[in-house]
Amino acid sequence: MIIKNINLETVCGITSKLPENDKPEIAFAGKSNVGKSSLINALMNRKSFARISATPGKTQTINFYNINDALYLVDLPGYGYAKVSQQEKEKWGKMIERYLHSSKQLRAVFLLIDIRHEPSANDKMMYDWVVSQGYNPIIIATKQDKLKRSQIDKHVKMLRQGLKLVPGTRIIPFSSVTKQGRDEIWELVETELLDREKEE
Repeated sequence: MIIKNINLETVCGITSKLPENDKPEIAFAGKSNVGKSSLINALMNRKSFARISATPGKTQTINFYNINDALYLVDLPGYGYAKVSQQEKEKWGKMIERYLHSSKQLRAVFLLIDIRHEPSANDKMMYDWVVSQGYNPIIIATKQDKLKRSQIDKHVKMLRQGLKLVPGTRIIPFSSVTKQGRDEIWELVETELLDREKEE
């Protein structure tokens, strides 16, 4: 996709009313230090449009980025950051739940998992929970540049088994350093999610 214009159109906090958008939404979920802002910046072809914080757990809002007036990239709050109080975590969980339940335009959920490590309990919980909401998340295996090329298949298999993925689930290895995986993500969004919409 050629990015012509981007607009951070809506920022929703815990008490905000969610927008009733009229364009398809693609949501991104992941642990607070998994590289979500870096991925969104890479997709938008911008260095620092999505704020990358030195402190994980800083995304406490749902951010709606309008891309080319054609679709929204939706940045959900990071989960699983230890220094955040239980009460805060519950609030964020409710916020994400409210979004997944009430968005009429949500077409896909991308779940970001660090390719280097076994999925954490929080990762497994988030995956199972998104599936229980009726979505089949597409897995983006981040930090792929930290592995040797020969290790990638083994680690993808580890994620597939560790998350007990629904058969046929896509896993896209991604690196915000080399931009590996960027085109594949956009291709998936354009061909399988947006084109299907036009056919319907």
